[in-house]
Amino acid sequence: MTRMLRTSKLEVPVAGRHRPAALARALTAGAVATGAVCALLLAGVPAHADTASAAEPLPLERLFDNRAVSDDARPEEADFDGQGGSFSAQDLTAAGWIPGRLLPIDGAPLRWPDSRPGRPDNVRADGQAVRLGGRGDALSFLVAGSSPGPAADVAGGTGYVRYRDGSRTRYHLRAPDWRHGPLTTKAVGLPHRNTGSGQRTETTRLYVVTVPLARGRELSSVVLPERQGYAGELHVFSLAVRLPSNGWTGSWGTSTSGYAAVGPWTDRTLRLIVHSSAGGPRTRIRLENTFAQRTVRIGHATVAVQGSGAATAGRPVPLAFGGRAGAEIPAGAQQFSDPVGFRVPPDTNLLVSIHLPQTVRALPVHSYSNQVSYLSADGAGDRTGDRGAAAFGEKLEGWPLLTGVDVAGGPGSVVALGDSITDGERATPGANGRWPDLLSRRLLGQHTVPRLGVLNHGISGNRVVTDRYPGAGTSTIKSGVSAEHRLERDVLAQTSARTVVFFEGVNDIRAGTTADEVIGALKRMAALAHERGMRVAAATIAPCGGFFDCTAEAEAQRVAINRHIRTATGVYDAVFDFDAAIRDPRHLDRMLPRFDGGDHLHPNDAGMKAFSDAIDLRKLI
Repeated sequence: MTRMLRTSKLEVPVAGRHRPAALARALTAGAVATGAVCALLLAGVPAHADTASAAEPLPLERLFDNRAVSDDARPEEADFDGQGGSFSAQDLTAAGWIPGRLLPIDGAPLRWPDSRPGRPDNVRADGQAVRLGGRGDALSFLVAGSSPGPAADVAGGTGYVRYRDGSRTRYHLRAPDWRHGPLTTKAVGLPHRNTGSGQRTETTRLYVVTVPLARGRELSSVVLPERQGYAGELHVFSLAVRLPSNGWTGSWGTSTSGYAAVGPWTDRTLRLIVHSSAGGPRTRIRLENTFAQRTVRIGHATVAVQGSGAATAGRPVPLAFGGRAGAEIPAGAQQFSDPVGFRVPPDTNLLVSIHLPQTVRALPVHSYSNQVSYLSADGAGDRTGDRGAAAFGEKLEGWPLLTGVDVAGGPGSVVALGDSITDGERATPGANGRWPDLLSRRLLGQHTVPRLGVLNHGISGNRVVTDRYPGAGTSTIKSGVSAEHRLERDVLAQTSARTVVFFEGVNDIRAGTTADEVIGALKRMAALAHERGMRVAAATIAPCGGFFDCTAEAEAQRVAINRHIRTATGVYDAVFDFDAAIRDPRHLDRMLPRFDGGDHLHPNDAGMKAFSDAIDLRKLI
């Protein structure tokens, strides 16, 4: 899911077949002796010596040497951690993680091993060479670490990606522990741990971690990290190349901010209102079952231009999923609809209708939308094809399940990563006057730069450094995991994302987080975005003097963060001074009254326009 790693890249040409004898002796069948290679390179061994060629790369499943999953009735048939512990096959089935199933996560087509409980289903990474092809911007690993005790909560090491042109890149991969790793960055959490003495009620975790690839180059193989310097073992269940989303532009997007109890809802239809930025002749939607432990069933889905309220302006266009009318989304996974010939007009409200045929008690949600959506009555059935509004008598204030609308063609997208100010708090409800909306209109109304789509990934209450939502189970706190922990999902994996604008930090400083902590996270996020080829912009934090907890200490931290943003060399590609755009020159800790939404923290419509106008469009590309 999100980053539990830091990467560094080393490119080494590996053309040529003649390997020095000293290096050949340092290799063992099926493994890369990383330390020996480094020593030999320092000793003058030619750079074309390829450390991963001692054994022919094999498909990952041919390398499986560990049993991670057991049937609840036969827990002794698996031993994931060397202490008799294993994942529950029944929990995995409830989550939709069944043998051989495709698990799209953060845009990567990962697949759960096609193994029965008690059979080998993962490999303990130790320099094995894995056959893998394709081109993309990132390589995703489905992993978990196992360790002898709670203190050793991470496993990892350095591996290599080899390309068909003879080059290679180095990556560093870390896998959090399956029992003690953070819940906020997991791909899925399961409610039990099987042991030889019975089942324990304890959350077990699986993670997706991602490393960058050299864009445009075709892979030939991946060398897994050799176990070095960590007490734990790194287990790899699956790996996949995240393919580029060429030919698509993100037109609308939002972030999952939490996992909320609902209803229960039975046989209902959601009718969600979203607002396009870029337009295009074809479309698809993205649904995500983030933070869940169970599958969610989609009966049918449609898309239409909004007429009035919950009524459509024309016949709703049916959507399909892999050629079928409905879909089952595994826990933690996402589902794109098939492309459909529905023209999305730019800067227009759409109605996305989703039928939930089964009883649903909790769903992933974006909690604050600044927009009213609709829901049919219990037992009303599939109303996705309705043109009228009569069936949709209940109002919703958030966006369950739906996280994206893409359009065919276009130049790509810019992602706004932020908090409640970006989310639209205090902008006129339903008017689509958030600063990302206004930025989109500026882009649509000019011809100097490409008309990028604009994706709003603000979450009300979100922080840069600290997780608000705990990452597991239903919660009344729906302010999301930290910006750093959601960077992969909400920025790097977004459709054709070219540029990110960071505008966040006021909630951190109000909660006592120091400027140094926020700056450190911003630097790490910028570095990761740059590794993926993205352009990075940062906006200064707007003033909040007069709000009840915007203390003198918080102001000092804000000033320090803004000083960093304005003066940092080589960290950001562009700086947008949102602070200067709305501050009162006589009271620098406060916004001008004409921009104040009434609480001294959130700007009004005029303040949103001031933010949008402060962006130099030429610096977005």
